Amino acid sequence: MRTFLVIIDESDEARSALRFAARRAVQVGGAVHLLALVPQQNFSAFGAVQATIEQEAHDRAEILAHGVAGNLLSESGIMPTISVKIGNGQKIVSEFLEAHNEVAALVLGAAKGGSPGPLVTHFAAHAGALPCPLYVIPHEYDELSSHHEV
Repeated sequence: MRTFLVIIDESDEARSALRFAARRAVQVGGAVHLLALVPQQNFSAFGAVQATIEQEAHDRAEILAHGVAGNLLSESGIMPTISVKIGNGQKIVSEFLEAHNEVAALVLGAAKGGSPGPLVTHFAAHAGALPCPLYVIPHEYDELSSHHEV
């Protein structure tokens, strides 16, 4: 089954990427996999404090992913698979793509303004080496309202 991998967070651009992936998955009878990334903490803390901080970030990402999954299910009928990973986003996504050959496309949302975001910048620069197509969805993109009759 063709799977669209969407990297999610609480941003508007992530929601745009998710809508795009859901519509594509519906069209091809595919699936959506939500990958929520939790950044590794950059400060040195006692082991228990570090573990608590990472667990809280993991829990927030899971709550977000499940909320997004519920919206996706109600809007498109697709129940996505959810993964939450802690660490460097570029490395996690690259390793995920290498390990999951069912991924038909990586779908990223581009932030509004100057920089599209670190994941878009990284993966756009390495698009030729990816094992699947890369879709970069503009902030607030909605293809249903983007089509105009001529």
